[in-house]
Amino acid sequence: MRKINVCTFLTLDGVMQAPGGPDEDTESGFEHGGWQKQASDDEVGAAIAGWYENADAMLLGRKTYEIFAGYWPTADPRNPFTSRMNGMRKYVASRTLRSVDWENSTLLEGDVAEAVRELKASPGGDINVVGSGDLARTLMEHDLVDEYRLTIHPVIIGSGKRLFAGGAVPTALQPVDVGTTKGGTVVGVYRPSGKPVYDSY
Repeated sequence: MRKINVCTFLTLDGVMQAPGGPDEDTESGFEHGGWQKQASDDEVGAAIAGWYENADAMLLGRKTYEIFAGYWPTADPRNPFTSRMNGMRKYVASRTLRSVDWENSTLLEGDVAEAVRELKASPGGDINVVGSGDLARTLMEHDLVDEYRLTIHPVIIGSGKRLFAGGAVPTALQPVDVGTTKGGTVVGVYRPSGKPVYDSY
């Protein structure tokens, strides 16, 4: 059974919107795009590279797919991630796209949750969900996430799209590997472990 890993960059207050640049995602008037770079360091890059060691595919929502497809095909070939991102199999969940042109891309058809269950049961390595907040929340609702791989950066934004937005499914998490980089970013890998237990002191 393949693992579905949600891989996301977050601010300390849980915002995942537009970490990579000012124009990456300005939906709802978001003005804080590009918040990740100042709060990143080489240890963050090494951790992210490690997230891809056992992955041979990505699962993307439409917006993230279009951002990636507009960047990686012409990205600097000296960047070791360029060939990796272009060469990996990409599965795209979208209600509006009719075709996907980035190499090794496949448009999922029908019910997303059912299509992902079929992917999990197919041969292959891990599948990383990158960005794609709406898609990630759909997978959470259907208990399809095997691991959360998060970088939590030391910056507060105060507004924007959040991975764990209102209405998130209550879930207990088992820490698998958690550390802090020299720049203060928390790099954490967590596995869902059932429902939270409520008690009092």
